[in-house]
Amino acid sequence: MALFKKRTAGKPGEWYYCLEHQKVEEGPDCPGKDRMGPYASRVEAEQAMRTAAERNLQWENDPRWHDSVTRSDEE
Repeated sequence: MALFKKRTAGKPGEWYYCLEHQKVEEGPDCPGKDRMGPYASRVEAEQAMRTAAERNLQWENDPRWHDSVTRSDEE
């Protein structure tokens, strides 16, 4: 008996963006390693790549994510 049953159909209203097929899917049709989501709406899933790019840019420019030299490091 398998510990985890593979879910072949998603719940209505669960939207994903498939990285492999570059398309929006309702429910998890593709493996988890190939998708982003779930999103609350189809529109949010369609914008998944744009949202990820915007967040990456924000994080790259956020000083909290960069190592800074402290006094103890200089000694």
